[in-house]
Amino acid sequence: MQKIIKEFPILDQTIYANTAAYGIMYDGLLDWRQEHDLDYLIGGSDFKLKAAKLITQVRATVGAFFNCKNENVALVQNFSLGMNMLLEGLDASNKVLLLDDDYPSLKWPFMSRGFDVHYVAILQGNLEENIVEKIKSEKITILAISIVQWVNGIKIDLDFLAKLKAEFPELLIIADGTQFCGTEDFDFDNSAIDVLGASGYKWLLAGSGNGFMLFKEEIKNRFTLKTAGFNSANGVVDGFDTIKFVKHFEPGHLDTLSFGSLKCSLDFLSGIGMKVIGDANAALSAYAFQEFSKLEVLEATVLARDKHSTIFNITGNQKMFDALLNNDIMCSQRGEGIRLSFHFYNTIKNVAKVINVIKKTK
Repeated sequence: MQKIIKEFPILDQTIYANTAAYGIMYDGLLDWRQEHDLDYLIGGSDFKLKAAKLITQVRATVGAFFNCKNENVALVQNFSLGMNMLLEGLDASNKVLLLDDDYPSLKWPFMSRGFDVHYVAILQGNLEENIVEKIKSEKITILAISIVQWVNGIKIDLDFLAKLKAEFPELLIIADGTQFCGTEDFDFDNSAIDVLGASGYKWLLAGSGNGFMLFKEEIKNRFTLKTAGFNSANGVVDGFDTIKFVKHFEPGHLDTLSFGSLKCSLDFLSGIGMKVIGDANAALSAYAFQEFSKLEVLEATVLARDKHSTIFNITGNQKMFDALLNNDIMCSQRGEGIRLSFHFYNTIKNVAKVINVIKKTK
């Protein structure tokens, strides 16, 4: 792992505990991007037209990485755009269940279109049980949820979603994986999730301008998608009637630099091994959870859960935030606390330093 960590120059200068805000650049991605743009510099349109075949490779790489059929992978510039395009094709009479403090780009597309929206409070405890009760009492037809919560790192139990789907087979489960994808191995086709969307710039380390939406085949008929453009028909002038489901999400040209970066990073993560990454993140999470618990800086709701992600929101004021920054620890202020997020390129030693700064400042 030490050899891999050397791929990230920023780690020579700081403890990077801010992947929940933005993933970091590594040498291999910089090399690929420079080569891409050099080829563009000297090749112009000839290079760009030839490079278009890269998009097909990106789709295949995303599909293989998450175990989703290529024809069910849509490439989108970010999760927010993907969600808005998706909901344009969904009947607004559906009854939707959201978490109250979930990410705005998941909630607002439903709210702006007049869906009948209901909420479950994240911090009341018994999250999964409350979701079940609300689905029953309100006759919910759609559950839209982030797998990992952006503010405090609460992680929904994927086994719970499987049980939920077994109990409510007609329930449409839409998930935001932006704070989850890239943290551990994930098999989409064998999950209970019907639609999974994510942006690539956080835990997938792919930079801005790329993301994806994954779909189960059997739920496509629940949508009447409206977005369309020349690229939807693969540049066929009279191809409007031939547009396939996922191509409604790709009405215009897709940038080969941005989506090529996604492919490069998925290949990079696959080369390390998602089991290796998942194990490293599980160890970081367990150690951080244990130490933060001793310091009594975590919310009671987080403490009560069996499993947690690598995102932690700790109780801390401006003085503590400044102390972390002054000790070369990069993090963010979110909600009423300080958000620290660790990825496989962090070490137990990194987390221990964070703990020591908090102890001295608390």
